[in-house]
Amino acid sequence: MKIQDLNIKGNIFLAPMAGITDLPFRTLCYEKGCSFAFTEMISAKGIYYNDKKTKELMERGTEEPFLGVQIFGSDPKIMAYAVDYINQQNIDLIDINMGCPAPKIVKNKEGSALLKNPSLIGKIVKACVNISKLPITVKVRLGYDQDSINVLETAKIIEQNGAHAITIHGRTREMFYSGISDWDYIKQVKEIVSIPVIGNGDVSSVKDYTKRIEETNCDGIMIGRAAQGNPWIFEEIEKGERIISLQEKINMINRHYDLMVAYKGEERATLEMRKHVAWYLKGEKHAAKAKDMVFKATNMDEMRKAFQILG
Repeated sequence: MKIQDLNIKGNIFLAPMAGITDLPFRTLCYEKGCSFAFTEMISAKGIYYNDKKTKELMERGTEEPFLGVQIFGSDPKIMAYAVDYINQQNIDLIDINMGCPAPKIVKNKEGSALLKNPSLIGKIVKACVNISKLPITVKVRLGYDQDSINVLETAKIIEQNGAHAITIHGRTREMFYSGISDWDYIKQVKEIVSIPVIGNGDVSSVKDYTKRIEETNCDGIMIGRAAQGNPWIFEEIEKGERIISLQEKINMINRHYDLMVAYKGEERATLEMRKHVAWYLKGEKHAAKAKDMVFKATNMDEMRKAFQILG
């Protein structure tokens, strides 16, 4: 897949997810066949005001073949400033978030709140494209709510203002992550724009991937929640589905934890691994005791003991 001058081997993207798509998790997904991954969503204001933690989110692993940064904001000038800063980092692509449904983001008129203001969408995209040395892509939803679906309009505005690709999550803002993603709109967008279209929403198997590509003719697929506790999904889409054994999961949990400790330190890694372990072990028998120990663990020794109970 090609986005502007960026040649990407494959077309399966890991969605940017706050608190999840950090360097360790991206590393695991790349090892299992992910084509392209993004950082966690980054505040343009955080870059503008020189926030250290914000900038740390852009750190790239030595084994990451590609890395995209997703930024959010509503002021075209601040967004352009952030893009100019990212131009100077070890980054391949910049994505603009116009779909995040989180209340605190929407309250600030950012994320999916922008879907209410198509003219501002155009101004933001144009300001970012004009200063960027990297490909600019945009992620949107179908609209703010069911009564204001305007993805066809926003997609054309995004294309006309110079963006190099568009990702569409097939839900409205008010749906958050409930209900069923509507891929018919993604198909319609693909028919009216000439830039690459990446579809997102409810793809959790090879069957889903194949169906969506065939039905919509979209250029790529973005995987989000289906990758939580399941980095194998990228490998399965390429090579076919299979049963992931408990031992494979244990090995992956240990690998994930090692990467987290190396990158974030023992204390922080132990806390942040709790949610990941819960995802890895979802549906496994006899995992309740291990998860209980994991959620009580405060150091590496306690965490390792929890893993040992699994097998």
